[in-house]
Amino acid sequence: MRVYLDHNSTSPMRAEVRSRWLEVADQFLGNPSSLHASGRRARAAVDDARARVAAALGVHEEEIFFTSGATEANNLALFGVLAAAGAQAGLATTAVEHSSVLEPARALEAAGRRVTIVPVDAQGLPAPDAVVHAAAEPAHGLVSVAAANNETGATPDLAAIAQGLRKIRGPRPRFHTDAVQALGRLPVRLQEWGVDLASFSAHKLGGPPGVGILWRARGVGLAPRLHGGGQELALRPGTENVPAIAAAALAIELAAREQPAFAERTALLACNLWTGLSNSLSGLRLIGPAIDSKQRLPNTLCVLVPETDGKVLVTRLDLAGLEVSAGSACASGALEPSHVLSAMGLARDEARSGLRLSLGWNTTAEDCKRALAIFRTEFSSSRAT
Repeated sequence: MRVYLDHNSTSPMRAEVRSRWLEVADQFLGNPSSLHASGRRARAAVDDARARVAAALGVHEEEIFFTSGATEANNLALFGVLAAAGAQAGLATTAVEHSSVLEPARALEAAGRRVTIVPVDAQGLPAPDAVVHAAAEPAHGLVSVAAANNETGATPDLAAIAQGLRKIRGPRPRFHTDAVQALGRLPVRLQEWGVDLASFSAHKLGGPPGVGILWRARGVGLAPRLHGGGQELALRPGTENVPAIAAAALAIELAAREQPAFAERTALLACNLWTGLSNSLSGLRLIGPAIDSKQRLPNTLCVLVPETDGKVLVTRLDLAGLEVSAGSACASGALEPSHVLSAMGLARDEARSGLRLSLGWNTTAEDCKRALAIFRTEFSSSRAT
């Protein structure tokens, strides 16, 4: 039996979510922008999904915008806020952000905007004061810091960053967070975090791929990236994927409701898995915050396997029946070592040796036991070659 421990990449769709998708897809629903009965039924399904997502996040319905995924949501946040803020507005972000933030940052810099990349410490965490300093000198229009890193599970202190940003003299930069990995794993408290925008995705939680969410607080200026119809208040034009949106809303609703139980269960499983790995395999290192740290995701283990190439070991493990990843799935085909691990100070060879094991809604203790057995065997054989 195969074991899947790559939930930070994507999770299998939950049965009830799949049922919701099929229930909506099997109906004839018109274009949600049409005024006839079929269009009104489609619009009602989208409106219901928006209300469910808003309730799960504790925000207002009109602050929720559906996109094609978190990559689009991040791009809309970064380009949209800076376009609305004026030609001189810059961006401050960190060296360990997802590629859907760092690549837009590079594009913004190439277009002439000031972009400041804040370094992180050996645990993968930026110092709040360093983020605030970067945003203030000179003033930037936007700060973007992920709520949780997809590779290491490190969770920065967003509230401390927000508190510092509020003390900046002059116009306060807007604050965006890529909260994709946090949702369903940590309590998502947008007001306590002090952010103005947040991006989410459904498929990490047992929802369908192809649906993202951008939350924008009232009063935050945002220019569209796409131009067309008036859907999503003209910020994301295009006919909505009604069945996927309805299913995504249910997945987010369930993940938010079950978050405390999920965190407790996966933290125990991850801790036991790490204990088994570290006791059995010499030289193995845990990357990121300590296993019991409050600044790490409960479901995520990033381990460094010395004297190996992570991508080679991923293949070995896959052939043996264990599915994990070597860093972010969006960069899994890259020849370069993980930019996250490199930013944390690891040497090039070390940064190539990182493996990510991420647990999900359907991970069991037996899965972890089987993963440990496979890992022991393949680690030994990889060191012998």
